[in-house]
Formats: sequence, C-alpha cells, structure tokens
Amino acid sequence: MLRSALILGLLGLVGPFAIDMYLPAMPAIAASYGASETAVQATITAYFIAFGLGQLFYGPWADQAGRKLPIMVGLVLFLIASFGAAFAPTMTALIGWRALQGLGGAVLMVVPRAIIRDQYTGTQATRLMAMLMLVISISPMLAPLAGSAVMALADWRAIFMTLAVLAIAALALTAFAQPETLPVKRRVRINPRNLARGAKVLLSDPIFMGLTFIGGFAMGSFFVFIAFAPFVYTGQYGLGPTGFSLAFAVNAVGFFSASQLAGFLGERWGMRSLVRRGVAGFVFFSAAIFITALATDPGLYLVMAGLFCANACLGVVVPTVMVVALDDHGDIAGLASSLGGTLQMVAGGLSIALAGPFFDGSVTPMLGAIAACGLVAAVLTLALLRPRPVIEPTA
Repeated sequence: MLRSALILGLLGLVGPFAIDMYLPAMPAIAASYGASETAVQATITAYFIAFGLGQLFYGPWADQAGRKLPIMVGLVLFLIASFGAAFAPTMTALIGWRALQGLGGAVLMVVPRAIIRDQYTGTQATRLMAMLMLVISISPMLAPLAGSAVMALADWRAIFMTLAVLAIAALALTAFAQPETLPVKRRVRINPRNLARGAKVLLSDPIFMGLTFIGGFAMGSFFVFIAFAPFVYTGQYGLGPTGFSLAFAVNAVGFFSASQLAGFLGERWGMRSLVRRGVAGFVFFSAAIFITALATDPGLYLVMAGLFCANACLGVVVPTVMVVALDDHGDIAGLASSLGGTLQMVAGGLSIALAGPFFDGSVTPMLGAIAACGLVAAVLTLALLRPRPVIEPTA
C-alpha cells in the first residue's frame, strides 16, 4: 500500500503544482500583461473548467484502455501546454494554455482514484486515499515556495518551464514504476449505450450525487481561497511572494494533516458520521471567522488560524466522500470517478464565478464565499446523511 501511495502521490503532485506554484506570481502576471485581477483569476477558472470536463473523457477511456495509457496521454498534453504557457504572448493566450493544462492534468484526478478502487474498498481505500493526500500535501507547502524561488532567479514564465520538467518526470514514473491495475477481462468498451446506462445509474443515485456535491462545495471553498488569497495576502496584508507562500502553506497544512486521520476516524465513527462531523466543524469555523471579519479587521494571524481549523475539518471530509461515493459502483469506477470529479469541478468553478463580482481585494468577501460553500455542503449533508434511527429489539 505504501508503494502505491508514493507512486500515485508523486503523479498527483503535477496537478496541484500547476495551481499552487504560480500563485505567488499572480500579481506579477497581472503587471506583465497590464491585466486586471479578474483576468488573472480567469487563468485559474479556465484550468478548473477544463480539468472538470476532461474527467468525463478520461474515466470511460480508463475503463476501456486500462489505467496507464490515459495517464501518459494526459501528461503529454500537460507538457505541451506548459511550454505554451511559458511563451504566451497575451493574457488570452495564457488562459487558453492554462485550459489545455487543465485538460491534461485532469487524468491525474480520475485515474488514481480508479486505481485505488481497483485494489481496495472501504476503510482500506480511505487509508490509501489519505496516504495519497499525505504525499500530495507537500505541494501546498513546497509549490508556492518553489515558485517564489524561481521568481528570485527568473521571471514568472520560468515557473511554467519548471512544470514542463515535472511533467517529463511524471511520464517516466508512469512508464517504469506504475503497474497496470485493470485486467483486460474487467475492461468495458466505450459506447453510447454503456455510457448512458452508467451515467443514468450514477445520476439517479442520491447518495452518489449528494456526496459528490458535498465534496464539490467543500473543495469549492478551497478554490475560492486559491483564487483570491494571492491578492488578499499581498494587497491587504502586504506580504511578498515568499511571505504569501508561507501563509498559504500554513492554511493548507490543516487540510492534509487532518486527512491522515480519516481512515482511523472512519473506522471508529463510521464514514457517514465522519462526513457529518467534518462538515459541521467546517461550517462552525468558517462562519466564525467570517462573522469576525464583518465586525472588525480580524488580522492576518486570526484569518490564518480560522482557515487552518476550517481546512482541517475538510481534511477528513474530502477523502471520505470520495471513497463512499465510489463504494457501490466498482464495476464503473472510472466513469463514477470522472463524473464525480467533473461535477465537483463545476461546483468549485461556480463558487469562484459567484464570488468574483463581490471581491474587492479585501479579506471579508473571500471569507464570506468560503462560509457560503460550507453552508451549502451542510444543507446537503443534513438532507442526505441523516443519522439512522436505532431500532430497539422487540421482546
């Protein structure tokens, strides 16, 4: 299990690095093109939208062709897009290349989940998902710092060249270290009938859909933070690229540290109970820091502390909902993973789009959007994951 976690985790670094590594450069990118904050945030939105749509393709393909080939193709697209972004002459071109990056990187969200489902279920799968997140957790800590280091030596375009090198390393890892986990006899041929049948099963399953959107709006809160924090931390709080990188890492550590407890807590409380408790904690902390911001300037350290606690609650929610949503759909794990991932990206992109008009560069709109995502996740949790009544035995 440890070997699988390391390999899948190292592959999973590619996508987060494509987001986190260039966050410290967002103000510099805006200045380079003479563009607005909203235009630069569109590079993130484009990435997420393509990232979500791409999952619809990779999942069914991985069910037919096996797990390795789609990973290789996606990484090649990511590699090409990284070179394109590095030499983009305009903001519009950069947005386009970022969309292609997202399209390629999407494979690393879908297929690793399906690989886990190929080998494990239940709490074992939760543990592996948590171990995967532990490996990936170095990304929010190291990627922004790596981006700051690159900017100290060159301009922001060198960040995308570094991402191209990372894609080449991931291609080599996939080719020589990752085994194929889907036997030929278990593969499902792609055809409209199979896709329609599988999609109908998934879309009509209220538990699958509910868990997907609980995870989607939970992650949507983090997407809002990713899109707005570079301007809040550098604008309102005056942090430079390195200072922002450290502050961002602290907020992300809560998420990934807590994710390591998901398997243990899932065994102790039950995975649905764990989701309910995690969502409740997230709503409490995100609402508390937002209300504080409405009343007074909370200060950088209080904002960081509130988001740390809120993200820690998300750390036990996200890997758990991924596993529970796939548990009943092992025969179409690739399609389930891709559809679930797409819907989650839609929820995340929608969160950014709805929050964008209210963003003025200050911390309060960002915290409000995060709290709103938590509220939606809480409503879905209450509607779909109510505690089951205890039935007393009859005499």
